[in-house]
Amino acid sequence: MDGLETRRDVPLVCVTDGKHHVRKFLREVLGEFSFTIYECVEVGELSAALDARPPDLVILGLTAGGIAAGEMLRMLAAKDFDGKVLPFAQRDSAVIETIHELAEQLGISLLPPLLMPFSNERLRESIAILLPEGSSGPLVDMAEAVRGGWLELWYQPKIDARAIVMRGVEALLRIRHPAWGIVPPAYLVPNDGDPRFPPLSDSVISCAVDDWHYFFAQHGPIETSINLPIAFLQEPDSISRLCKHLPDNAAFEGLIVEINGTEIVRNLDLAKEVARQLRSHKIAISIDDLGAEWLSLTGLCNFPFVEIKVDRKFVTGCAEDRLKQSICRRILDLANGYGARTVAEGVETWADFLAVREMGFDLAQGFLFAKPMSARKFAQTCWAASQACLPSPRSLSRAELGFANYTGTLVDQHEQPVRLRSGRPE
Repeated sequence: MDGLETRRDVPLVCVTDGKHHVRKFLREVLGEFSFTIYECVEVGELSAALDARPPDLVILGLTAGGIAAGEMLRMLAAKDFDGKVLPFAQRDSAVIETIHELAEQLGISLLPPLLMPFSNERLRESIAILLPEGSSGPLVDMAEAVRGGWLELWYQPKIDARAIVMRGVEALLRIRHPAWGIVPPAYLVPNDGDPRFPPLSDSVISCAVDDWHYFFAQHGPIETSINLPIAFLQEPDSISRLCKHLPDNAAFEGLIVEINGTEIVRNLDLAKEVARQLRSHKIAISIDDLGAEWLSLTGLCNFPFVEIKVDRKFVTGCAEDRLKQSICRRILDLANGYGARTVAEGVETWADFLAVREMGFDLAQGFLFAKPMSARKFAQTCWAASQACLPSPRSLSRAELGFANYTGTLVDQHEQPVRLRSGRPE
């Protein structure tokens, strides 16, 4: 791609720390980038690695104390290591100053320490030396990304606001650039009407179905939502293309397609017609990121959408903002009137979670529970594991998705009755 500097070799990163779970965590967070990563627990392992192929970066873990880290530094000095060293420690660690003093004595230059907890932006800043120049992110050519197989879906759980168990996941598009690693979302999605949307959407659908099979093999069926633009549904063969990818498995209860609320309001007649057609194919439409546009959805004779997701800007901080609470309650009233399920997006604090729970949201989604993660990492989480332990599937049933005309009450022996929320029969 023009203007991008590409490395000939994949950067090599050595993770050192005495605690296994810390090394595993570091490998996972660094997995977003196109690095080759290995671990060194003992000084002898580091010595052998330096002789075989010196790494570009050594992450010097301090969680096990300063003695082991000091031995690692002395080995780096003895081997005349000329790469970068990034200390990693708890924010209040007393070892950092000691390690800095030792590094100065040994003539080793340390990068500014990476302190826990840290943000994705702080991590990227810490390893920017290994990234191509201008590391804020490239403008990715979508056609090239599709052809190159760079697309991935990362998953964020949707949590039952009352039972605090996972009820489904949202699949979010990511691109793993060969030089940049995972590219920030702001650089991914082309503008409406881009001719590359159809192959991109097809790739998203195909990847989501493949991941559904992967999750099913490990934990059973998991309700999955994907994001598609309204432009995809304007294609004459979009429904048939969407349907041909669906799993041929009796356990598959349906797919939810999330479409931006602004796009739905602007193309309301089309969205309603497509939502009605998709019902018979185990596919339902969710209104995503709904905000001030909610007023345009009042007074409709029919409402074939199964879910309304309230934009994070009205959820984040709502515990202390009465105006945000007022907007949320109005959207909740709208959804309840139509029998649609509600999701609060952007829940990042317990205070906000308790607020959305008290207001009556069905589901909550946000960093409080989990950040988006790769399919493999998600399958290893407690959220995915808990799905297999539920007494009965509590994701949207065929009735809730509108595949059958049914209203009533779903009761299990562990919870109070939960009113089914389904689109009204047309």
